[in-house]
Amino acid sequence: MTAGPSGRTPSTTPTGHASDAVHQQHPGEGLPRCGRPLTLSAVASTRPTLVAVSAPPVVDNALLAALRADLASADFTVDAVADSLGPVAVAALRREQAIPAELVTRDRRDPLSVLIRLLTLGRPVASGDVDVALPTLGGDGLLRLGLATREDGQVRAACDLRPHADEFRGWWVASDLSEIETGEALHERHVLGIGGASMTLAAWTIRRDVNRALDIGTGCGVQAFHLGAHCRTIVGTDVSERALGYARFNAALAGLELDLRRGDLFEPVSGQRFDLIVSNPPFVITPRVEGVPAFEYRDGGLVGDGIVERLVRTVGEHLEPGGVAQFLGNWEIRSGGTWQDRWREWLSGTGLDAWVIQREVQDPAEYAELWSRDGGCHPGVEGFEHLYAAWVADFAARDVASIGFGVVTLQRPKEARAPWADLAEVTGAVAPAMGPVVEAGLAARTWLAEVGAAGLLDTAWRCAPDVTEERHTRPGADDPGVIMIRQGGGLRRSVQADTAVAGLVSVCDGSLTARQALEAIARLLELDAAAVVAAALPTLHDLVADGLLVRD
Repeated sequence: MTAGPSGRTPSTTPTGHASDAVHQQHPGEGLPRCGRPLTLSAVASTRPTLVAVSAPPVVDNALLAALRADLASADFTVDAVADSLGPVAVAALRREQAIPAELVTRDRRDPLSVLIRLLTLGRPVASGDVDVALPTLGGDGLLRLGLATREDGQVRAACDLRPHADEFRGWWVASDLSEIETGEALHERHVLGIGGASMTLAAWTIRRDVNRALDIGTGCGVQAFHLGAHCRTIVGTDVSERALGYARFNAALAGLELDLRRGDLFEPVSGQRFDLIVSNPPFVITPRVEGVPAFEYRDGGLVGDGIVERLVRTVGEHLEPGGVAQFLGNWEIRSGGTWQDRWREWLSGTGLDAWVIQREVQDPAEYAELWSRDGGCHPGVEGFEHLYAAWVADFAARDVASIGFGVVTLQRPKEARAPWADLAEVTGAVAPAMGPVVEAGLAARTWLAEVGAAGLLDTAWRCAPDVTEERHTRPGADDPGVIMIRQGGGLRRSVQADTAVAGLVSVCDGSLTARQALEAIARLLELDAAAVVAAALPTLHDLVADGLLVRD
C-alpha cells in the first residue's frame, strides 16, 4: 500500500460507540436479519431522527488511483493523524467527543488537517481547501466517487474514510458516516467501519499462510484486508448489498482482489471448504418485539444467541482438515447453569476442537443499557425505557441470568480422533497481538490430545522466557504459603503451584523429562512418586497448553 506501514492496529479515530468497544462488541456489518423488519414509523417512535441511506461509493479505477496518490501525499495515515490530533483529541474521539479534534483542526489549512476535518470529523470544508488537499483528484473527483457532496462552495463527506494499518502495511477504509459525523442516530442498514470488535478479531486471528480463506459477514471488508497478507484467495460474504458495495470500493482502493458474494452465512459458498474462516458476526442478542430496531451490522435476526449457535454447528462442514474458524460472539447463560454448559451443548456432535475464551460477562440490565445506547437511544430520550424493558423481559422469558462475550477458535482435526475442548475464562489484559498465541496454543493442545498423558510426562520441557515465579510467605514462616507461576505475555496466565509443580518448573531446562523430574522431586520430599506424578499432571497439562512450558 502506498499509505505506508504502521505499527498501530487500531483505527485512528474510533468513536465511543458500544459497537466500537473492545469489550462487548459485535460488528458483523450485515449478516442476515431473519426476523420481521421494522417499519421506519415503528422505529421512529423509540429513536431519534434517522440518517438517510446513501449509495456506497463508486469504483472508478482512474479516480481511485488519483485518490490513493493524494491521500499518500498528504500522509493521511494512522500515525500521522494521531500525531496531528494529539493524545487528548484522540482519546476524546474514543469517548465519542469530537470537540477537541474540531478545535485542533479548526484553523488549519494543511492537507492533512483538511482531510481529517472532511473525512474523519464530517465537517464541511471550503471547496478550494479540498482542491489543495487533493491536487490530483480534486473536489470534483471526490464527488464523482460518491465520497462527498457540495453546496454553496462547501464540500461535505457522504461517507466516512479513514486510515487503517497492521504491522506490515496501511490502507484506507470507507464506511457509512458515524453519529459523531452526522449528529444523528444510525439507520438500520448502517454499514459500520473500523471498531473495537473489528480490531479484537484481527488481533486474535492466526496469520498462517493458507490457500483459501472466508470472511463471513465481511461488512466493509476490514477482516478481509488483514487476510490479504497471508491468504492466496479470499472470499467475503454478506447479506447486505450496501456492505458489499463498500467492500468492493475499499478493495479497489487497496488494490486487493476479493471474491465478494451476497447471501446468508454459508449459502454463497455451499459445498466449498476453506483453510481459514473468520467472522465478526451480528451477534447482539435483540428482542423480537415491536419497536426494537434491527440494525444489520449487529443483529443476526435469530432469537437469543441463535446466530452464534448456527456458526458453531455448521462451520465444520466448510473447513478443510486442519482448518480453523475464528469469530466473536455473545452467549446466554441460563439460571442455574454455566456458560460452559451452553458451549458443550453446541459443540456436541460437531467433531471440532474448540478453544473458547470468555472475556466478559454482563447481567441483562447492563446488556440492555449498552445496546440501547449503541443504537442512539440514551436515557432521557423518548423510547429508552421501552427498549430497556424489552431487553430485560426478553432475557427473563428464557431464564437468562447473564450474557457472556468472548473469542471462539474452532479447528477441524486433520485425522480421525476425539476432539478436544478448552473452555476458559480470561477477563484480564492479554498480549496486544494474540494471533501467534492462538496459533501456538492450538498446536500445543492438539499435540496434547494426540500424545496423551504418557507423551506429556515423557517429554523434556523448557520454561518459557516470560515466566516468573512469586512466593508469598507469612511473617515468621519458613516456607511459602502460596507459590504463583506467572506468564508475562500471551494470556498472562497465573497458576498456583504446589511444592512439586514449583520444583518441576524450576528444573525445566530441557535436560529431564517431566516424569524424571517429578519422580526425583518425590524422592526429595519423601512422597509416593506415582501420587506426585498424578497430582501434578493436570497443572502440567495447563502449563504446556498455555505456553508456560515449551518443547525444544
